Amino acid sequence: MDLRISARNLNVSERFKEYAAEKSAKVEQYAHRPQELNVKITRHEHHSTGVEDQVELTVYEPGHVVRAEARAVDKFAAFDIAFGKLVERLRRYSDKHKIHRGGNHKNLGASELAAADFAQLDIKPLDVRVSVEEEEVPADLTSPITIRAKEFPANPMTKEQAVDHMELVGHDFYLFLDSETGKNAVVYRRKGYSYGVISLS
Repeated sequence: MDLRISARNLNVSERFKEYAAEKSAKVEQYAHRPQELNVKITRHEHHSTGVEDQVELTVYEPGHVVRAEARAVDKFAAFDIAFGKLVERLRRYSDKHKIHRGGNHKNLGASELAAADFAQLDIKPLDVRVSVEEEEVPADLTSPITIRAKEFPANPMTKEQAVDHMELVGHDFYLFLDSETGKNAVVYRRKGYSYGVISLS
């Protein structure tokens, strides 16, 4: 597995590179044929709270991507938090796709889980703390909006597979090509651990 580290607004020390390389060995325990671990570090300087480092971790495997990110006062702490999330996502995905002996275990799809109100999932609510910073916007600034564009290959998949991919990248939605209808669609997270699908006609 290749390890790629990139940084923005800071320099990455050899100590951090060695630390990331040592930790990345654990990815191979849980991931299925990982090809690359991408580590992106960005330093943010806030007027009120000071310096904060953001670490984004992305594992590329054949057929899907697993992603996690975190922010902390330094890059080592942010890496540890993001790495914990990444390993947990990899572990859950690996456990879900294990072949269980004895026939008493069955991997359920999203529609079967939704019908049972997701009672069979071991889910703990995430403790989310949101900090909002208010900054004065200059009067002459026409638009503070930045739009990032991404393009991915359209791989046909079922709604259940799309939910799996959404969970792996840690997003609240996932755009996919529905293999049953041949239409572009989006699965999204709703309240109470239920999911929805929006498709284009």
